[in-house]
Amino acid sequence: MKSTFYLLILMVLVSSCQTSKKVFAEKRDYSFLTDSLKVEEQLEKYKLPGFSLVVFENYKIIYSSQVGVKSMNSKEKLDVNTAFSTASITKPITALLCHILEEKGLINLDEPIDKYLKRWHLPKSKFTESNSPTWKQFFNHTSGTNQGGFSDYYEGDVIPTIKQSLLGQIPRYDKEIEFLFTPGTNFEYSGGGYVIVQMALEDTLNKSIAELAQEHLFLPLGLTNTTMIQPNEKGFPTNVASVHDKDGKVIKTGLPITPQIGASGVWSTPTDLAKLSIEIQNALRNKNNKVISHQVAKKVTEVTALKNAVGGWGYGWQKSVAYNNYDWFTCNGSNTGVGGSIFATMEDGNGFVILANGEKPNRIPVMNEARIKLLTLMNWNKKISNEDIQELPLSLKKQLIGTYNDFLYGQGAETKIIEKNNRLYVESLFLGYFKGKNENELQYLKNGTFKIVDYPNVLKFDFSNGKVNSVILTRDSMKTEVQITKK
Repeated sequence: MKSTFYLLILMVLVSSCQTSKKVFAEKRDYSFLTDSLKVEEQLEKYKLPGFSLVVFENYKIIYSSQVGVKSMNSKEKLDVNTAFSTASITKPITALLCHILEEKGLINLDEPIDKYLKRWHLPKSKFTESNSPTWKQFFNHTSGTNQGGFSDYYEGDVIPTIKQSLLGQIPRYDKEIEFLFTPGTNFEYSGGGYVIVQMALEDTLNKSIAELAQEHLFLPLGLTNTTMIQPNEKGFPTNVASVHDKDGKVIKTGLPITPQIGASGVWSTPTDLAKLSIEIQNALRNKNNKVISHQVAKKVTEVTALKNAVGGWGYGWQKSVAYNNYDWFTCNGSNTGVGGSIFATMEDGNGFVILANGEKPNRIPVMNEARIKLLTLMNWNKKISNEDIQELPLSLKKQLIGTYNDFLYGQGAETKIIEKNNRLYVESLFLGYFKGKNENELQYLKNGTFKIVDYPNVLKFDFSNGKVNSVILTRDSMKTEVQITKK
């Protein structure tokens, strides 16, 4: 009886401690982020008009900061509801919308997309004679189409139709969109592919992509400051950020019009994009998700392109990093005078969204600084077992040290493997950009494979003939072999 009494007291104390911890966590002061990020100083240094940031942790928004102005012409300050042109952040949203529509039985994403097109059809090509691309191959940029990005338009400009865009009757392109390789065999970033998706949706469902997104995604999720409506259309929001050039001047009207809506036409806020990211994160754990199903969340975030795909790509989402042992789904958007990023973990509900209304030289340094500091300050570290890590044989170590082609991301930069303090480290322009440090440890695993800290793919080197000849990159069930050239 006495032991039972003590057990009850212990349970009450543990419960009390847990409650106290919960209350403490809810009341945590995040002002240290403001003090550490020093965004106002960064804006002044780089002449960036405005910067909007939202941080989320454990599936909740925990910090929001808007610094600067909507327009240098008016000096009106940004607020939490100020929407920005999100550029290519639109692409994973379009892919997500399509998956939701498929789940409702309205389209089939495994079918060739050409059967859904009415206004225009895919051009004939030797690459597609017996392999017509499916919807999904446009989402992960493996369809083979070109047309990477597009010019902006403004009030008073002649706005092309999306048919004219695909025919190449627009700035940057002077011929119809074409296929560069057999669908599914390679990777080529293609904004034009998402224009084809937009046309297929509209031709099939007889509604604009803006109407479809509002009905099936934005409204159900309560994204009140997110739209695919453009500045020349009725219903466009009034609380928006203008785009600026490198000198901090408003470009024309400051409101770019995007006919290629499926590729880069979303306007949104960091808060709404954080809500969308959290909904995906909740759906991945199949808990507290309201609009996006567990199945859809898994489909849009899984790696489906690995060969030459910048470290990995899903259906709209980039899967190139493994910060702090987490797998992340990310997306960067960049249009003239505006851009931003979404970074979200596949587990534990952490991440952040940044949008800024300045040109690349103005916004990129500020965004990079904020990202690198956030990844350090938030202390999001997933615990993993190191029991698979083995001592690297001296013979392999000597063979690995050197300068190579970019076998990690396939973007033409150099990759170096160096020795420091009896350990091997990888130097890569892209790893340095993503994490802010250009030395990531190369670790040897007991099954003869390797991993690099903060890089998501497992590596298996071919050491035949006494040198490194190639490497097989593995991600989940996907593998790709990359030839290695030592410089």
